[in-house]
Amino acid sequence: MSATPPVVVYPPAEDGGRRVRVGDQFVGMAYTLLDVAEFLRRAGMEDVEASDVEAGPWVEWRGGGPETWARD
Repeated sequence: MSATPPVVVYPPAEDGGRRVRVGDQFVGMAYTLLDVAEFLRRAGMEDVEASDVEAGPWVEWRGGGPETWARD
């Protein structure tokens, strides 16, 4: 992956979904790592897999890491 824009995954909402921002654009509400990977592919980051999202140092996880999908 070349020239990776900053990716931010926000804390879980009431329904467990997490907003995802790529660069300066919100690209959707994710409910799984697969959702995040799909948003990134649609944003032009080819060949992104869920494992890339989970371990990628270019993803900033707010309000919990990649294993957090429900509000406490």
